[in-house]
Amino acid sequence: MGREPITSSMQVPLLGVAAASAMLLGTLCVHVLPKLPVPWSSALLACSALALLVHPRTRLPAWCVLGFAWCALRADLTLQARLPRALEGRDFIVIGTLEGLPLRRADATRFALRVESARLDDAIVPLRGLLRLSWYEDAPDDLAACSRWQLRLRLKRPRGLVNPGGHDSERQALERGIVAVGYVREDAANRMLGRRPLCVDGLRERLSAQIAARVSDPHDAALLQAFAIGDTRGLDSSDWRVARINGIPHLIAISGFHVGVAGAFGAALAWLLWSLWPRWGLRIAFPQAQALATLVTATLYGILAGGSLPTVRTLLMIAVFALTRLLRRNAGGPHTLALALLSVLVFDPLATLAPGFWLSFVGVAFLMLCLVRGERSVPGFLRELSAGQIVMTVALLPLGVWFFGEASLVGAFSNLIAVPLVSFVIVPLCLLGTLALLLAPVLAGPPLLLAAWISHGQWALLEWAARWPGAHGYLPAPAPWALVLAMGGALWLFLPRGFPARGLGLVLFLPLLLPRQALPEPGAFEVMVIDVGQGLSVLVRTQRHALLYDAGARFPSGFDLGEAAVLPSLHALGVRKLDVLVVSHGDNDHAGGSAAVTRELPPAQILSGEPARIEVDSQACIAGQAWHWEGVEFRMLGPAAGRPVPSAGNDRSCVLLVSGQGGRLLLPGDIGSTLEPTVSSAVGVGPPLVLVVPHHGSRRSSSTAFLQALSPVLAVVSAGWRNRFHHPAAQTVQRYAAAGIALENTASAGALTLEFPADAAPRLAGRERERRHRYWRE
Repeated sequence: MGREPITSSMQVPLLGVAAASAMLLGTLCVHVLPKLPVPWSSALLACSALALLVHPRTRLPAWCVLGFAWCALRADLTLQARLPRALEGRDFIVIGTLEGLPLRRADATRFALRVESARLDDAIVPLRGLLRLSWYEDAPDDLAACSRWQLRLRLKRPRGLVNPGGHDSERQALERGIVAVGYVREDAANRMLGRRPLCVDGLRERLSAQIAARVSDPHDAALLQAFAIGDTRGLDSSDWRVARINGIPHLIAISGFHVGVAGAFGAALAWLLWSLWPRWGLRIAFPQAQALATLVTATLYGILAGGSLPTVRTLLMIAVFALTRLLRRNAGGPHTLALALLSVLVFDPLATLAPGFWLSFVGVAFLMLCLVRGERSVPGFLRELSAGQIVMTVALLPLGVWFFGEASLVGAFSNLIAVPLVSFVIVPLCLLGTLALLLAPVLAGPPLLLAAWISHGQWALLEWAARWPGAHGYLPAPAPWALVLAMGGALWLFLPRGFPARGLGLVLFLPLLLPRQALPEPGAFEVMVIDVGQGLSVLVRTQRHALLYDAGARFPSGFDLGEAAVLPSLHALGVRKLDVLVVSHGDNDHAGGSAAVTRELPPAQILSGEPARIEVDSQACIAGQAWHWEGVEFRMLGPAAGRPVPSAGNDRSCVLLVSGQGGRLLLPGDIGSTLEPTVSSAVGVGPPLVLVVPHHGSRRSSSTAFLQALSPVLAVVSAGWRNRFHHPAAQTVQRYAAAGIALENTASAGALTLEFPADAAPRLAGRERERRHRYWRE
């Protein structure tokens, strides 16, 4: 009599989970919009939702509406803070403070600046927020963390490349609150104004230097700097490649995982102290003391790590857990996770744009659902640890394919080794070493050297695993329904024992393997002009073959368009092999990315107009070379054999004509007007022609006679947005307009898809910037 029903004890946790899920759904609805609602309507929706929260029957829809309205308002405020379009390309005098750690490379020093004030032509400009900047000449040595500067800056709005696969820098700029990007202009007024007091980044920079001074091997030091304070400046693209293949990027840079380890370190310290001095339990109960120690340790470590968004997300989760313990509330795991999710959505709804948000919350949710036994014995712990890595690898595989287009097939093995070492050995040693550097530097050597020795051995093992055949795979860009099915399959696969046909969950993963588009029929071909900025890369596909013409640029900083734009696009389109790579000539904007492409997808044949100037072994392309694939002819029109041409330069470009039954494509490289008559006569007559504009539309190319001779139905320019060469030149654009030729530009449209059917004229099938249009897209 008087006993509370079982359902009432479950009601509050279930309502918390439902509320968090509803608010998350509303937030997600914003991210599929091509345009944000007007702010007053979002504010009205938010007020209405708050009013409806008091009514039980409308509470869940109210949470959903509130999530939508709050996310829309935050997104609008962040976008409104960006540099106005009318002011792009202007020089500003900006006063601000460096945020984070500056990255020094051979070509430039890159850093973030928090704006305090900005002036344009002596007038104050209301520009506030974070700038992402480069200093291209020798940056001064005192350009350091926490330093305050006055600089002349050339600024523009954040804008990135848009391709079928790869990184979405415009989405990331919104998530991180970046209001403009640009570079430092030479000016006598550029000067340091001082340093910000009580700045954590300055402490991080000093600690990073002290770690490097105590660990002789630069790579080992770079790993410890990443583990200890989140300084990944010493790691290069090859290191991140090893991490991706092994599925452990979350273990390298400080993320929520490291903050959680730091919190566990604090909990263990509290257990040790209360075990040695049990009388302390008379003053504060051990569960509350342990929760407080967890929160304090994690918070201090999160601040030392730079306070990144993944760090803040984890701190919020730990804070919710600690608060329930301090208030003596018996909240279960799902309820705690739901409260943490609500906290993140309230604090920063734009965090849902980051892959780390989904990987962390989905990973923890799956662990809670699938690992419920909580065995306390050592064998039980080892079984839970092994099962946990399998659960995480399989459950997060669909998200990895969705966000990155790749999957680590050795991730379970690598994490089984790396997670315990990093969690229980390397990070605690780094914490001890960092604490010693702060309090007693003379004691910092032993823990740091031991951590370096262990990290060195672990990394050698990871490099060995990365070389395994099939260790890592790329998959085509999945459709949203394929992602949902695969996540459902993962849930079905890990349901409790006794649930029928759990193995059928694997079947739901199969749609991830399916390409999203059919291949051309015989006699037809498809073309994608990949968005590589100021450069060129064109993919030509027939029914069973693929040719890549150029691969974009590679810069002294190590940024490689072949790796960052070309390869992700090929993987997203389901290209598993290249039959021919044509590197038109040796200029960096055409040949720089070829080495990265050939490492990942070794072509059967490589042709180049300047074999001696490119990094990969190749044969010379010569006019007259020809081959046929599925009724499509590929014919080289230049450079001509036996005719005087420059020994090096643009006019050495391979000129390729691709002819299908319904249309043709001309790829002239960077040839100038002197060679255009020869090329136009070699093209001859045939089906309608599409022209990739020579030399990105420079003023000395695309002569009137050339355009009249070819009469293309469409011309495509591959150029960078607001590039320093001003390609395509205004005169060239006018010549195309006067000839009545439609002109498309990757700078404004992103990657361009062209179809050449066997029974119809060529047509523009898609502009990637339109296809992937979202409210954050420029």
